[in-house]
Amino acid sequence: MSTDANRARAGAYATVNGLRIYYETHGSGKPLVLLHGGVLTFGRTFGQVLPALAKNHQIIGIELQGHGHTADSAREMTLQNLASDVQELLGSLGIDQADFFGFSLGGMVSLELAVHHPELVGRLVLASVPRQLDGYHPGTRPGAAEPDWGRLPTAADGQLMEDDYRQVAPDPAHFQQHLAKTSALVAAFRGWSVDQLMAVQSPTLLIIGDNDFVRIDHAAEMHRMIPGAQLAVLPGTLHMDLMRRADQVLAIVIPFLDGPLTDGAS
Repeated sequence: MSTDANRARAGAYATVNGLRIYYETHGSGKPLVLLHGGVLTFGRTFGQVLPALAKNHQIIGIELQGHGHTADSAREMTLQNLASDVQELLGSLGIDQADFFGFSLGGMVSLELAVHHPELVGRLVLASVPRQLDGYHPGTRPGAAEPDWGRLPTAADGQLMEDDYRQVAPDPAHFQQHLAKTSALVAAFRGWSVDQLMAVQSPTLLIIGDNDFVRIDHAAEMHRMIPGAQLAVLPGTLHMDLMRRADQVLAIVIPFLDGPLTDGAS
């Protein structure tokens, strides 16, 4: 795992759509954009897999509106706005196309870009991403979550998210508002149509845990809809566990990103 000092040296800011967006760059090679989960930081989401991914890729790790080092604003937090921020940031860096690896909210932003800006997205890794809100298990849906539902983040998970936020956020006292705003974004999620997924041009790898927020049958439906998509289900894995399964994730993701495409993915 890269040290905090090394990651700090890799950090920078860019003014995009009126926001001061924080991003990190690591490694060299074909650009690979890493987009973190909701209420998580880039480091918390990808810290365990970053060194291996940076061996063959130029990593661009972006912290979305209100997350991590990136301050929130009065602007509504929507998938469209977050996707626009990523698109504009990459343009400012002179990157015309990149591979994408997004977890949860970051995967939703990645898929939004693949649907509406296919020229920007090369290979696409979507970890714990539904097509529509009903793709979540009922007890995990924002606004209807059941506190005793075993798939939800634990109290320890919640404390880690808050601690990470308070350590790096421009306004550490903003955490509860940030949590509410991010939850509202997901609760308002309407997703993508079958036709939109069938038109995705990016070679796509879907990853979920067998005890994830996302239902296995829903992920299987997405697998059938996206041309040439691949699907991996990690055993014994909750939503918050997925990116902690670094060895398993890397064993699946690296061959997909670096190897030849299968006959089904063009």
